[in-house]
Amino acid sequence: MDWKQKHVLVIGAGVSGFAAARLARRFGAEVTLSDAKSEAELEKLGDDFSKLRELGVTLVFGPQQEAMLEGVDLVIVSPAVPVRIPLLQAAYARHIKVMSEVELAYDIAESPICAVTGTNGKTTTTTLLGLLLKTHYEKVGVGGNIGVPLSEVALETGGGGCLAAEISSYQMEATEHFHPHVAAVLNVTPDHIVRHGSMEVYQAMKERMFAEQTPEDYLVLNYDDERTRGMKDRAKGRVCYFSRHQELPEGVFVRGDVRDGLIVIRWNDGEYELCHTNELGIKGAHNVENALAAVASAFFAGCEPAAMVPVLKSFRGVEHRIEYVTTIDGVPYYNDSKATNTDSAIKALETFDGHIILLAGGDDKMTDLTDFMKLVCERVDELILIGRAAARFYDAAVANGFPEAHIYAAGYSMEKAVELAHALAKEPDVVLLSPACASFDMYHGMAERGRDFKRLVHLYEQN
Repeated sequence: MDWKQKHVLVIGAGVSGFAAARLARRFGAEVTLSDAKSEAELEKLGDDFSKLRELGVTLVFGPQQEAMLEGVDLVIVSPAVPVRIPLLQAAYARHIKVMSEVELAYDIAESPICAVTGTNGKTTTTTLLGLLLKTHYEKVGVGGNIGVPLSEVALETGGGGCLAAEISSYQMEATEHFHPHVAAVLNVTPDHIVRHGSMEVYQAMKERMFAEQTPEDYLVLNYDDERTRGMKDRAKGRVCYFSRHQELPEGVFVRGDVRDGLIVIRWNDGEYELCHTNELGIKGAHNVENALAAVASAFFAGCEPAAMVPVLKSFRGVEHRIEYVTTIDGVPYYNDSKATNTDSAIKALETFDGHIILLAGGDDKMTDLTDFMKLVCERVDELILIGRAAARFYDAAVANGFPEAHIYAAGYSMEKAVELAHALAKEPDVVLLSPACASFDMYHGMAERGRDFKRLVHLYEQN
């Protein structure tokens, strides 16, 4: 696109909106950034608009009227903004091009993209993939839903490298040509139904990530997940399955028991043995799946299997995902704030053998709690509930047989929740924050929630 003399409207502030506005301005476009919130509300969330003003970006806050589209050539939408809002629907009706910040990244990228999506495990897999790619490429960019705008990463990386991109269903709503050379879908379980309207639409957004692939591209799918296994029928690229349960005729799999089995790549009549699962730096069966997906994606991006082994053994995971915090009086504390849905929290509970003091609750996504609470009854000794979801979680726990005497209410206070956990904890307990909920009833995001939990835990360590 020739950006000069173009008028670009960016909808939605935040890191993606800021990045899109900066890049469009850098390319010579006239840029307006609009957000439905007031400037004061956004500044409370940590946004600083001074640099955008210095760049000459026009800022519009509050109600978004259709008149804003007058003279606009292109609309770039942040992932937090649903495409169904009236302003974007009006843009479509006027045949104004609408694109996501991820689509912008694809348009300006000079290096191939390896993209990762799924309900759970995206951040861990993408981070590990970025490290694996560094065994083959001098220049590697990691961005997307992971918290770093993919468009900025693409521009910084330039040509001759490779990009590892975490992609959410939100980011796919306004894409048309996004085309990763390697795409990986980890799993699809109920989440974001309020945003997308149905499970079918949510899955369709996941599948849009690989819709533009060609036979020269690769699609990495979880064989153990029924929904992702069936995506092969709609794939245009070459499909590689990964599995922690099945030895596949072709693909990436675990040979032997998942707890200490051997990770194997079998492809094009070649077979490569990497390391045993108990040698992985990240723990838990779900992380074996994440490692398999990252290995497959890196392999198709050109990485040598033997070079991946030291990375697999040394990688310790990402912040807020079953992150070890400290041990106090023989009791380990873990921060799993990234578990914003029940499926993710189930994976965290499965990591430990039992005797768990669980901190759960938050901004309720209203998903079914049956499977989650069944596992809570099996592995949790004490249940501490916080936030808006507390009442529903309490009812579900009791309905599934969890003893009422072992459920504690902390209201909207993480401080109270940690205080209760510390008072209850004794060896061989494990204290685990794994909320199974979003964080927006108490925090600006799951990262803020996790850091607050860690801060409060460390206060007891100092006493």
